[in-house]
Amino acid sequence: MLFDTLYDLARNSVEQYASKVAFSMYEGDDLTYAEVGRRMARIQDILTGAGLRAGDKVALLSSNMPNWGVCYFAVTSAGMIAVPILPDFSGEELDMIIEHSEARALLVSDRLFTKLSKATIARLNVVIRTKNLGVIAQRVRGEGSTAVPKPDDLAVIIYTSGTTSKPKGVMLTHRALCAQVRLSSAIFPVGGDDTFLSVLPLSHTYECSIGMIYPFSMGARVVYLDRPPTASALMPALRDVRPTVMLIVPLIIEKIYRHQVLAKFNSNRLWRTLYRVGFMRRYLHRVAGKKLMKLFGRRLRFLGIGGAKLDGGAERFLLEAKVPYAIGYGLTETAPLLAGAAPSQVRLGSTGPQAPGVELRLENVNPETRQGEIVARTPSIMLGYYKNPEATREVFTADGWFRTGDLGEFDRDGWLYIKGCLKNMIVGPGGENIYPEDIESVLNSHVCIADSIVTEQEGRLIALVHFNRDEIEAMIDDWREEWETKKEALEAKTEQLKREIMEFVNAKVNRFSRISEVVEEKQEFVKTPTHKIKRFLYNRKGQPAGEHPSPADGKSGAQEKTSL
Repeated sequence: MLFDTLYDLARNSVEQYASKVAFSMYEGDDLTYAEVGRRMARIQDILTGAGLRAGDKVALLSSNMPNWGVCYFAVTSAGMIAVPILPDFSGEELDMIIEHSEARALLVSDRLFTKLSKATIARLNVVIRTKNLGVIAQRVRGEGSTAVPKPDDLAVIIYTSGTTSKPKGVMLTHRALCAQVRLSSAIFPVGGDDTFLSVLPLSHTYECSIGMIYPFSMGARVVYLDRPPTASALMPALRDVRPTVMLIVPLIIEKIYRHQVLAKFNSNRLWRTLYRVGFMRRYLHRVAGKKLMKLFGRRLRFLGIGGAKLDGGAERFLLEAKVPYAIGYGLTETAPLLAGAAPSQVRLGSTGPQAPGVELRLENVNPETRQGEIVARTPSIMLGYYKNPEATREVFTADGWFRTGDLGEFDRDGWLYIKGCLKNMIVGPGGENIYPEDIESVLNSHVCIADSIVTEQEGRLIALVHFNRDEIEAMIDDWREEWETKKEALEAKTEQLKREIMEFVNAKVNRFSRISEVVEEKQEFVKTPTHKIKRFLYNRKGQPAGEHPSPADGKSGAQEKTSL
């Protein structure tokens, strides 16, 4: 059954699947659909008792837990507007977002509550603890009210940035969010027998729309991890939960590929020789894939990957290992899905065709490369940026299509290939279009590199890399006796690696994408709350290689669109 409001969607699920488990905490309590309904009513009573009415904003700042979804549906079903906030924002950014959104109430988890200023708390009508739905503070007591929302009513405001005087709050309607259920089910149906393991922040549109709203509408179960998805936390959860569906960002699968698969096949000369032979590589990948599927509990039907570009080597491994993966494409502004395919349809390097009901086209196409900016028309488009009409006008074409800011191309069958971000493109000395993401994909496939970005300095391409120190230290054990100290051996190996990496990369990219220098970034790259490197901190033209601003440097007006 399809719905146009989160009110109708939630009410139907609570009634139809009453006895089934909706949300669980790993190694914690289960929450049935009926109990979700009861807790929703309890939250609505607290909010209206603090004078809130339909149309008021309610901030939701919480780590993942069953009550996150309860709070989200309670607010939106009451005709109020939810403001889910990424937990990785700084305290100053959180204060700014809550003030900018004009939120009158806050639903917050214990650890994140301590990041807020007293002034912010004092302005709110009521503050509710997400862990047990108890009231932490209440300034106003009064008779508020709820209302049944209409499809085109504003349901949520999602902030993709909190670092400027004009934060970008994406406004999504009930209709836009419910349309995601139709898009998702048309690509990959789920049902009451499915179990999702949720490891990404629910305040990210990707996890909220496809990993929470979608399974809730279908009577499925979602299990939450109460800790970061490190290997030590994820492995036992996979073994115990045995999920059928899981959504991840590329970083998770890339780490598995580099440290478990690639490291093994680069460990000695025999393995390296075998791995270079096509049919042997495919066989080895298939063997490794069977072990990986066992690790996932042997029930996995769908491994959704989004949020950033997936390393090409890691994707080839997944394809040849017959892991049921699929890469989706979308943005917060489109709630998010724009393109995708089922695991049985994947093509290497593609995000799949446009989703059913979505229209995509290219603008300002380069006749030589056939690449252009992706623009979209979708039932899940945002209303605009909250209190930011200038930014809203900039991202829509004259005929009302949304400008994604991403460069792409279509093959003859209509399958989309993302080439990079328009604002990141570098123009070469001969006018060539250079996409740093493509070079970074090659860099990040090297077993010794944890992360990288490519930047232009005085007409030269410079690779800034953060090394995986554990891998380098493991390499020096055999020859450190040549040096007086471990530090000297490590520095010598690092310098050798820089030369090797230049040869490694330049042998795999086209002539005008070759890098001129590798510079080590000893500290981890500064990242956004959605774990993308803050390029503007490293892309200052004319800045000498190796001299980069610290995380405390001035704030930038650069805005990030959060891709699926």
